[in-house]
Amino acid sequence: ITDLREQVEEERWVREQETARGVEEERESPVRTAVVAVAAGDGIRRIFRSLGVRATVTGGQTMNPSTTDLLEAVEALASDQVVVLPNNDNIVAVANQLPALTSKIVRVVPTSGIVEGFAALLEYDPEAGAEENATKMTEAMSRIVAGEITKATRDSKTATGPVKKGEWIGLSRSGPVVAGGDLGDVLQALVEMLIVPAHSMVTLIEGEGSTAAATRHVEAWLSEKRPGTTVEVHHGGQPLYPYLISIE
Repeated sequence: ITDLREQVEEERWVREQETARGVEEERESPVRTAVVAVAAGDGIRRIFRSLGVRATVTGGQTMNPSTTDLLEAVEALASDQVVVLPNNDNIVAVANQLPALTSKIVRVVPTSGIVEGFAALLEYDPEAGAEENATKMTEAMSRIVAGEITKATRDSKTATGPVKKGEWIGLSRSGPVVAGGDLGDVLQALVEMLIVPAHSMVTLIEGEGSTAAATRHVEAWLSEKRPGTTVEVHHGGQPLYPYLISIE
């Protein structure tokens, strides 16, 4: 028996965002190396554009873009060199097929989540080559600690213990690490598990299902327990994941 809730929710989101699907038009003059990013959520696309991304392709956890979708985005750009940010483990293998399908120089930075994509773009240089960019961007993404909050679609057993349908789950790169019924408590517990003394910044990307109360809850905890830590909150609008977390 397959629970299709995630796919149904993401399909609904894509239908509602139909005008934003596909490749966004390149509005600026060509650069030596352009970036294509896979993204879901108007806010996330705006952040990507502000960081220099020239084209975004709609996709997410269950509705992965095809190689053809990504290839169209690459070919639509005026630049002869392109870096691709898949931003999901499920899309990395699809993106890795691109270099063999185009005459352009294409390099894939294997970002497994949106916040890794943001971190990678901090090292992006539009006037450097794709190879140099890919090396520096891969190093940058590896320096952050990433986390996500989502909702359990069924009863299950995880490394953290049993999880009931409808409970919130906190995910690190290694998988589920915390679960519970209160969104704010799970968000705080996840941040507490991921943060270490050397960290100085926590970024929260709010998606569908996020609440002002949950955001304030973790901000208050950080203010008390980690004074001096900078907290940034952005609206991403992504489906299925009310919070994406980046700690650096």
